[in-house]
Amino acid sequence: MQCSPSLTCWQAGSGAARCLPKKLPRCALSWRRRGEASPAKSMYRVVRPLLFRLEPETAHTLTVHLLRLAGRLAPVRFVLSKWFSAPERPVQAFGLKFKNPIGLAAGYDKDGLAWRGLACLGFGHIEIGTVTPLAQPGNPKPRVYRLVEDRALVNRMGFPGKGAEFVARQISGARPPDLILGVNIGKNKATSLEAAAEDYLMLVRQFACLGDYLAINVSSPNTEGLRRLQARQALEDLLRQVARQRQELLAAQPGVSRMPILVKLSPDLNDDELHDALDAIVASGMDGVIATNTTLQRQGLRSRHAREMGGMSGAPLFSCSLAMVQQINRLTGGSLPVIGVGGVGDASDVQAMLDSGAALVQVYTSLVYQGPGLVQRILRRLK
Repeated sequence: MQCSPSLTCWQAGSGAARCLPKKLPRCALSWRRRGEASPAKSMYRVVRPLLFRLEPETAHTLTVHLLRLAGRLAPVRFVLSKWFSAPERPVQAFGLKFKNPIGLAAGYDKDGLAWRGLACLGFGHIEIGTVTPLAQPGNPKPRVYRLVEDRALVNRMGFPGKGAEFVARQISGARPPDLILGVNIGKNKATSLEAAAEDYLMLVRQFACLGDYLAINVSSPNTEGLRRLQARQALEDLLRQVARQRQELLAAQPGVSRMPILVKLSPDLNDDELHDALDAIVASGMDGVIATNTTLQRQGLRSRHAREMGGMSGAPLFSCSLAMVQQINRLTGGSLPVIGVGGVGDASDVQAMLDSGAALVQVYTSLVYQGPGLVQRILRRLK
């Protein structure tokens, strides 16, 4: 479809392409000229107190559905992309080109429902999931808690989701050419550790041609026993099978690009455990590490929900995640690309991660607390 010079062509998911004005109406852009806060930022100042009156998981579900709706409407995507535009800062990692180093961590869009809307907020990559082979309800509710005084969250979700086939349908079809989409995968709760490899292999087969990279989740604290897969022998056995599966898929489909596979690690590993896990990751030919998942540690927290069971994310995790990024970089001599995640909240946090050896950085909890202008603010303030 050829647009006139004053129009730009957009496509809503797999729907028909539409021509939209290259320039927004004057009222939509006037806030830029006046130096005011963006409409979305101003709106979030009003909306956040309302969202925070809701139970955390209810608020999150509502937000995901609103983003899903926004992503389906080309005019809305167009306006949001203009509101949240930011300078590009291209990064190469794992053989992929990212338009900027800021991504959305797994857990926000578990079923791949909202990634089109989220892409309008400026992310260089979005990691969906954690996806399991079969649908499962996760752990009993309530299972998410805000730690407002600590700018943190505690969750014990337990990989709730609609399963691999559902997610595959959500992410198939056209997507913005400058968006990298990762898929975070994990085993079903009912699958024993001895049979866990079959779950991961099934997911590799399912998403090898749909995502841009895969993330092997063996570090969530909310699926019983899962973290035991980080032990040296268990992890190497699993990852070697994953590597063989990837190779078989490449051999069966000539011309298909080799999908990078990363491993997401826990911040609660001690030095020896981290060293062993990295040895297994390197020995099996994986392409990188995501550091880190949520933590079971609770030192120094003030919020009344601080002792709830589950993994904690947010500001208190930052120093631990940063230290792990530094340690991984030191132990591997910088040869293993790292995505730094955990408590990242502003440009100085991102810069610290990058200076410590991270190739990319992910956010999650700070998006909940700061709203949709987060990526734009970070990119504008980076050195």
